[in-house]
Amino acid sequence: MKFPVVKRLIEAINAHDLESLTATFAHDFSSTWPTHPARSFAGSEEVRKNWEFILAQFPDIQVSVTGYVESADEFWGEFHYLRPGAFDMRGVIIVKVRADEIVQSRFYMEEVDETSVPHPMPGVAGAPTTN
Repeated sequence: MKFPVVKRLIEAINAHDLESLTATFAHDFSSTWPTHPARSFAGSEEVRKNWEFILAQFPDIQVSVTGYVESADEFWGEFHYLRPGAFDMRGVIIVKVRADEIVQSRFYMEEVDETSVPHPMPGVAGAPTTN
């Protein structure tokens, strides 16, 4: 990985090390969830509060990156959050890096369906057909 801060973030999450995890974020960090705007927030203190909660709820959480692309200042990664006792989460997180800090992220993460659920756009490829 081109960005050591992303590697440190993943290692800190997997070690459940809140201090190291929080240290990877800039004080002016912003998190955007384009498909869930109400989940967006700003500030490294909010990162800390969120991860305190996540680590308490999922003490065995493990995160992996299954693929990624890097540009001048961005890391586009396909993430897998393994949360024992809850649904896994998978999706893309776009991380913007400044110096050696994470300054922005855009989350496109969703829980993995455990069972079949209706396709949100019936009639498109991959959607079940009714006869």
